[in-house]
Amino acid sequence: MQSSLLNLTLSIILVVLVGWLLVAGRALLLPFVIALIVWYLINALSHGFQLIRVGDRHLPGWIAFPLSLATIFIAGTFVFDMVAANLAQLARDAPVYQGRLEEVFDQVSGLVHLNDPIKLEDFLPDAIVPKLVTAGAGFVTTVAGSASLVFIYTLFLLLEQSTFDLKLERLFADPEKAKSAFAVRAEINQSILHYFSIKTAVSIATGVLTSLVLTLMDLPYAPLFGFIAFLLNYIPTIGSLVSVIFPSLMAVVYYDTLVPFIVIASGLGSIQFSIGNLIEPKLMGSSLNLSGLVIMLSLAFWGSIWGAVGMVLCVPLTVLIMIVCSKFEASRPVAVLLSANGAIADPPIAGPASVRDHDGG
Repeated sequence: MQSSLLNLTLSIILVVLVGWLLVAGRALLLPFVIALIVWYLINALSHGFQLIRVGDRHLPGWIAFPLSLATIFIAGTFVFDMVAANLAQLARDAPVYQGRLEEVFDQVSGLVHLNDPIKLEDFLPDAIVPKLVTAGAGFVTTVAGSASLVFIYTLFLLLEQSTFDLKLERLFADPEKAKSAFAVRAEINQSILHYFSIKTAVSIATGVLTSLVLTLMDLPYAPLFGFIAFLLNYIPTIGSLVSVIFPSLMAVVYYDTLVPFIVIASGLGSIQFSIGNLIEPKLMGSSLNLSGLVIMLSLAFWGSIWGAVGMVLCVPLTVLIMIVCSKFEASRPVAVLLSANGAIADPPIAGPASVRDHDGG
């Protein structure tokens, strides 16, 4: 009993200490985490290019890898330039839109015959719209400023990735334990690659359809709103809602009637509902095996620690924790609690005997 209580106390202390390090080291960890994402994306894209057949052969790695580097660089440069240009234009137009928003409040007050008309200041601080746009532009500037650090981290990850397998193997004196570690890494990689592949595909579809609808409605900044929809689609549940709200509010202040607002809100809502509730679950299946409540708690937890980056990574990080915990008897209950139905498919593979059983040897 005393041993169990001691283990529980030490586990709680360890979790609190790790949480404190994640918060305190945010400025140092976030660029490295972003670099890990870029590095992983480069390798995943390179692997995808190698699946392309050229005649009777697949595209060789010495062509696929530089091609993936060039693709990501060109795409990143294009997106950054587009977002920066749209935010700069939006910052110039923000006072006009704020004035239009005040007119909308006056019209609503007149329709409901209020003695004390509704003012924008009753809901938002003075000049909040220009401040929000300026904050967005400042965020882009901050990202650009940390891009050099992210680039350095990514460069070293690419240069040293050939030694990662050797280092992981030599961490363990027992070859069977090393084999177990490689098996866990392969499972984590497969789950995360499956998640990001599907999520990226549906996010691109969401962003393109959003831009198309807004372009057809002649709403300004359609590419920017499409990119926002693409990014927010990585954030579970609340991301799709927010990506509909932004262009809908713009429609309220841009058009003279509410008809375009209704069309845009219903159109974007239909896109989000169809992709998020019909297409994506069918493609994703039950491979992640995560509880919906756990996803929401993970969203709040990682969002409070790492902001928007944490919200985007909350699902992969939770999947990683669940897979690792499922491989050890002591932490297996944690994996069961994190899962959707309590069913953890693979038995623990922490020891040599378990590896032999798992492999059927």
